[in-house]
Amino acid sequence: MYLPRHFEENRIEVLHELMRTHPFGLLITQGEGGIEANALPFLVDPAKGPHGTLLAHVARANPVWQQVGDHAEVLVVFQGPQAYVSPNWYATKAESGKVVPTWNYVMVQARGRIRALEDRESVLGIITRLTERHEAAQPAPWVVADAPAEFIDTMLGAIVGLEITLSSVVGKWKLSQNRPAADRDGVVSGLQRSGDAAQAEMARWVQRA
Repeated sequence: MYLPRHFEENRIEVLHELMRTHPFGLLITQGEGGIEANALPFLVDPAKGPHGTLLAHVARANPVWQQVGDHAEVLVVFQGPQAYVSPNWYATKAESGKVVPTWNYVMVQARGRIRALEDRESVLGIITRLTERHEAAQPAPWVVADAPAEFIDTMLGAIVGLEITLSSVVGKWKLSQNRPAADRDGVVSGLQRSGDAAQAEMARWVQRA
């Protein structure tokens, strides 16, 4: 992706955190049928490999796990906060009028080699970890063992695990860093005035940038 230096984020712990807090990634693959995209919830294991490892699963009926083949290179895109930025918010508008609209966003692109996992223990491990991660905030978290064992076995047979050993992780934090301080303050105020929760979140990101 196009990545000007002032928007680049390369601290691996920051990139992994974005992937954890916005885990619904877009898996992009190139197979015999061309380019495909599958949206999946991912787990990131930061301790496995120099750039970390991603874990997910797909339905066995989804042909993507067979089409790409083991160890094919894939791309996973994680989208964080994003918001439209109006030129009306810039102090520069009153000074020169030389302003245009733009879009602020946070994104991580992770590349690596994919491997399908079909054995029961690997798939169960992925499902268990995903469940624990996303049920943690529930008052009484659901666990895999809450369902009948034979039902779980049937479900496990209907899915395939995916493991992606990452070779690179790149972040783009486009948060008005290229604008003067007065313009950045105007962006924060404009986003906050909207009353929209997503825009308020972007305002916080711009303030921290």
